[in-house]
Amino acid sequence: MRILVVQNSPSSGAGRLSGWLVEEGLSVDLVDGDELPPTLAGVDGVVLLGGGFMPDNDEHAPWLHRERALTREAIAKEIPLLGICLGEQVLALVAGGEVTASSGETERGSVGIDLTEAAAEDRVFSSLAGEQLRMIQNHKDSVTRLPEEAVLLGTNEACKVQAFRVGSVAWGLQFHPEVDASRLKKWNEASLAKVGVDRDALAAAAEVDAPVNVRQSRELLANFAAVVREQAAQRRPAA
Repeated sequence: MRILVVQNSPSSGAGRLSGWLVEEGLSVDLVDGDELPPTLAGVDGVVLLGGGFMPDNDEHAPWLHRERALTREAIAKEIPLLGICLGEQVLALVAGGEVTASSGETERGSVGIDLTEAAAEDRVFSSLAGEQLRMIQNHKDSVTRLPEEAVLLGTNEACKVQAFRVGSVAWGLQFHPEVDASRLKKWNEASLAKVGVDRDALAAAAEVDAPVNVRQSRELLANFAAVVREQAAQRRPAA
Protein backbone atom coordinates (compact mmCIF):
# COMPACT_ATOMS: atom_id res chain seq x y z
CA MET A 1 0.00 0.00 0.00
CA ARG A 2 1.37 3.34 -1.10
CA ILE A 3 1.13 6.56 0.89
CA LEU A 4 2.00 9.88 -0.71
CA VAL A 5 3.80 12.28 1.66
CA VAL A 6 4.03 15.84 0.36
CA GLN A 7 6.91 18.01 1.58
CA ASN A 8 6.04 21.66 1.03
CA SER A 9 9.27 23.12 2.43
CA PRO A 10 12.81 21.81 2.98
CA SER A 11 12.57 22.92 6.60
CA SER A 12 9.33 20.98 7.19
CA GLY A 13 10.40 17.41 6.58
CA ALA A 14 8.68 14.15 7.39
CA GLY A 15 10.82 13.55 10.46
CA ARG A 16 9.93 10.37 12.31
CA LEU A 17 6.66 9.99 10.36
CA SER A 18 8.15 8.07 7.43
CA GLY A 19 9.73 5.41 9.62
CA TRP A 20 6.56 4.93 11.61
CA LEU A 21 4.45 4.53 8.47
CA VAL A 22 6.88 1.95 7.08
CA GLU A 23 6.63 0.06 10.37
CA GLU A 24 2.86 0.02 9.80
CA GLY A 25 3.32 -1.75 6.48
CA LEU A 26 2.97 1.24 4.16
CA SER A 27 5.24 2.18 1.28
CA VAL A 28 6.14 5.86 1.64
CA ASP A 29 6.51 8.03 -1.45
CA LEU A 30 8.00 11.33 -0.21
CA VAL A 31 7.74 14.05 -2.85
CA ASP A 32 8.40 17.78 -2.96
CA GLY A 33 5.50 20.04 -3.79
CA ASP A 34 6.72 20.66 -7.33
CA GLU A 35 6.82 16.88 -7.96
CA LEU A 36 3.16 16.20 -7.19
CA PRO A 37 1.48 13.59 -9.39
CA PRO A 38 -1.44 14.71 -11.58
CA THR A 39 -3.89 12.40 -9.77
CA LEU A 40 -4.03 9.99 -6.83
CA ALA A 41 -4.14 6.92 -9.06
CA GLY A 42 -2.41 4.08 -7.21
CA VAL A 43 -2.28 6.06 -3.95
CA ASP A 44 -3.84 4.58 -0.79
CA GLY A 45 -3.24 7.50 1.57
CA VAL A 46 -1.96 11.08 1.63
CA VAL A 47 -0.01 13.14 4.17
CA LEU A 48 0.42 16.87 3.60
CA LEU A 49 3.27 18.37 5.64
CA GLY A 50 3.85 21.94 6.84
CA GLY A 51 5.38 24.88 5.05
CA GLY A 52 5.15 28.19 6.88
CA PHE A 53 2.99 29.99 4.29
CA MET A 54 -0.70 30.31 3.50
CA PRO A 55 -2.50 27.47 1.67
CA ASP A 56 -3.48 29.72 -1.25
CA ASN A 57 -0.13 31.49 -1.66
CA ASP A 58 0.34 30.18 -5.18
CA GLU A 59 2.80 32.94 -6.06
CA HIS A 60 5.22 31.66 -3.42
CA ALA A 61 4.43 27.96 -3.91
CA PRO A 62 3.03 27.44 -7.43
CA TRP A 63 2.26 23.76 -6.79
CA LEU A 64 -0.39 24.60 -4.19
CA HIS A 65 -3.17 24.61 -6.78
CA ARG A 66 -2.31 20.97 -7.54
CA GLU A 67 -2.12 20.14 -3.85
CA ARG A 68 -5.58 21.57 -3.35
CA ALA A 69 -6.86 19.58 -6.34
CA LEU A 70 -5.41 16.35 -4.93
CA THR A 71 -7.00 17.15 -1.58
CA ARG A 72 -10.39 17.51 -3.27
CA GLU A 73 -9.80 14.19 -5.02
CA ALA A 74 -8.90 12.47 -1.75
CA ILE A 75 -12.10 13.75 -0.11
CA ALA A 76 -14.26 12.73 -3.07
CA LYS A 77 -12.76 9.24 -3.34
CA GLU A 78 -12.45 8.71 0.42
CA ILE A 79 -8.69 8.20 0.23
CA PRO A 80 -7.40 8.77 3.78
CA LEU A 81 -5.65 12.11 4.15
CA LEU A 82 -3.72 13.62 7.05
CA GLY A 83 -2.95 17.34 6.80
CA ILE A 84 -0.34 18.73 9.20
CA CYS A 85 -0.04 22.50 9.89
CA LEU A 86 -0.05 23.93 6.34
CA GLY A 87 -1.57 20.63 5.26
CA GLU A 88 -4.38 21.12 7.78
CA GLN A 89 -4.95 24.58 6.40
CA VAL A 90 -5.07 23.27 2.82
CA LEU A 91 -7.74 20.78 3.90
CA ALA A 92 -9.75 23.45 5.70
CA LEU A 93 -9.62 25.84 2.75
CA VAL A 94 -10.57 23.18 0.19
CA ALA A 95 -13.51 22.02 2.30
CA GLY A 96 -14.90 25.55 2.71
CA GLY A 97 -13.28 26.79 5.91
CA GLU A 98 -11.25 29.92 6.56
CA VAL A 99 -7.52 30.31 7.28
CA THR A 100 -6.16 33.58 8.68
CA ALA A 101 -2.57 34.77 8.38
CA SER A 102 -0.98 36.00 11.62
CA SER A 103 -4.26 35.23 13.37
CA GLY A 104 -3.02 35.95 16.89
CA GLU A 105 -3.15 32.24 17.73
CA THR A 106 0.64 31.82 17.60
CA GLU A 107 2.09 28.76 19.33
CA ARG A 108 5.64 27.48 19.64
CA GLY A 109 7.11 24.51 21.47
CA SER A 110 5.36 21.71 23.32
CA VAL A 111 1.76 22.55 24.22
CA GLY A 112 -1.30 20.82 25.62
CA ILE A 113 -4.27 19.96 23.43
CA ASP A 114 -7.67 18.98 24.80
CA LEU A 115 -9.68 16.41 22.90
CA THR A 116 -13.38 17.02 22.35
CA GLU A 117 -16.18 14.58 23.09
CA ALA A 118 -16.35 13.80 19.36
CA ALA A 119 -12.75 12.52 19.48
CA ALA A 120 -13.91 9.54 21.53
CA GLU A 121 -15.79 8.29 18.45
CA ASP A 122 -13.08 9.10 15.91
CA ARG A 123 -11.00 6.40 14.21
CA VAL A 124 -7.70 8.26 14.67
CA PHE A 125 -8.23 9.87 18.09
CA SER A 126 -10.51 7.50 20.05
CA SER A 127 -7.68 5.46 21.57
CA LEU A 128 -6.37 8.66 23.20
CA ALA A 129 -9.72 9.87 24.54
CA GLY A 130 -9.44 11.09 28.12
CA GLU A 131 -5.84 12.22 27.70
CA GLN A 132 -4.45 15.68 27.09
CA LEU A 133 -2.12 15.57 24.11
CA ARG A 134 1.37 17.07 24.37
CA MET A 135 2.43 18.12 20.88
CA ILE A 136 5.01 20.32 19.17
CA GLN A 137 3.67 23.51 17.59
CA ASN A 138 5.22 26.23 15.45
CA HIS A 139 2.69 28.47 13.72
CA LYS A 140 1.28 31.98 13.54
CA ASP A 141 -1.41 31.29 10.92
CA SER A 142 -4.43 29.16 11.83
CA VAL A 143 -7.82 27.85 10.80
CA THR A 144 -10.25 30.46 12.09
CA ARG A 145 -13.46 28.95 10.70
CA LEU A 146 -14.06 25.25 10.23
CA PRO A 147 -15.73 23.89 7.10
CA GLU A 148 -19.47 23.66 7.69
CA GLU A 149 -19.63 19.89 8.15
CA ALA A 150 -16.22 19.41 9.79
CA VAL A 151 -15.98 17.79 13.22
CA LEU A 152 -13.75 19.52 15.79
CA LEU A 153 -11.56 16.94 17.56
CA GLY A 154 -8.94 18.98 19.43
CA THR A 155 -8.68 22.48 20.85
CA ASN A 156 -7.00 24.66 23.48
CA GLU A 157 -7.21 28.22 24.77
CA ALA A 158 -4.44 29.54 22.53
CA CYS A 159 -5.78 28.14 19.24
CA LYS A 160 -9.34 26.91 18.87
CA VAL A 161 -8.88 24.56 15.91
CA GLN A 162 -6.18 22.03 16.74
CA ALA A 163 -7.62 18.97 15.03
CA PHE A 164 -10.67 18.23 12.91
CA ARG A 165 -12.12 15.72 10.47
CA VAL A 166 -13.78 16.33 7.14
CA GLY A 167 -16.00 13.50 5.93
CA SER A 168 -15.00 10.07 7.17
CA VAL A 169 -11.27 9.82 6.35
CA ALA A 170 -9.67 13.29 6.07
CA TRP A 171 -8.02 14.80 9.15
CA GLY A 172 -6.34 18.12 9.82
CA LEU A 173 -3.80 18.67 12.61
CA GLN A 174 -2.43 22.09 13.55
CA PHE A 175 0.31 20.36 15.56
CA HIS A 176 3.30 18.29 14.40
CA PRO A 177 3.34 14.59 15.37
CA GLU A 178 6.28 14.12 13.00
CA VAL A 179 8.54 16.47 15.00
CA ASP A 180 10.53 15.29 18.01
CA ALA A 181 11.91 17.43 20.81
CA SER A 182 15.46 17.44 19.42
CA ARG A 183 14.39 19.45 16.37
CA LEU A 184 13.63 22.49 18.53
CA LYS A 185 17.35 22.87 19.19
CA LYS A 186 17.77 23.63 15.47
CA TRP A 187 15.19 26.41 15.35
CA ASN A 188 16.58 29.88 14.60
CA GLU A 189 17.58 31.24 18.00
CA ALA A 190 17.96 34.86 16.88
CA SER A 191 14.54 34.97 15.18
CA LEU A 192 12.86 33.57 18.26
CA ALA A 193 14.68 36.00 20.54
CA LYS A 194 13.34 38.93 18.47
CA VAL A 195 9.81 37.99 19.52
CA GLY A 196 10.77 37.28 23.12
CA VAL A 197 11.01 33.50 22.88
CA ASP A 198 13.86 31.55 24.51
CA ARG A 199 14.73 28.66 22.21
CA ASP A 200 16.63 26.72 24.87
CA ALA A 201 13.69 26.96 27.26
CA LEU A 202 11.35 25.69 24.55
CA ALA A 203 13.66 22.76 23.83
CA ALA A 204 14.04 21.88 27.51
CA ALA A 205 10.27 21.87 28.05
CA ALA A 206 9.79 19.68 24.98
CA GLU A 207 12.34 17.18 26.31
CA VAL A 208 10.32 16.90 29.53
CA ASP A 209 7.18 16.15 27.51
CA ALA A 210 8.98 13.86 25.07
CA PRO A 211 7.97 10.45 26.53
CA VAL A 212 4.28 11.33 26.37
CA ASN A 213 4.67 13.05 23.01
CA VAL A 214 6.38 10.07 21.39
CA ARG A 215 3.76 7.61 22.62
CA GLN A 216 0.81 9.75 21.59
CA SER A 217 2.27 10.74 18.22
CA ARG A 218 3.14 7.14 17.38
CA GLU A 219 -0.36 6.03 18.32
CA LEU A 220 -2.00 8.68 16.15
CA LEU A 221 0.07 7.63 13.16
CA ALA A 222 -0.64 3.95 13.79
CA ASN A 223 -4.36 4.70 13.91
CA PHE A 224 -4.17 6.66 10.66
CA ALA A 225 -2.22 3.83 9.03
CA ALA A 226 -4.94 1.41 10.11
CA VAL A 227 -7.52 3.58 8.33
CA VAL A 228 -5.35 3.56 5.19
CA ARG A 229 -5.20 -0.25 5.25
CA GLU A 230 -8.93 -0.60 5.89
CA GLN A 231 -9.92 1.79 3.11
CA ALA A 232 -7.53 0.13 0.66
CA ALA A 233 -9.01 -3.28 1.46
CA GLN A 234 -12.50 -1.95 0.76
CA ARG A 235 -11.49 -0.49 -2.61
CA ARG A 236 -9.74 -3.63 -3.83
CA PRO A 237 -11.72 -6.76 -4.67
CA ALA A 238 -10.85 -9.93 -2.78
CA ALA A 239 -8.43 -12.23 -4.60
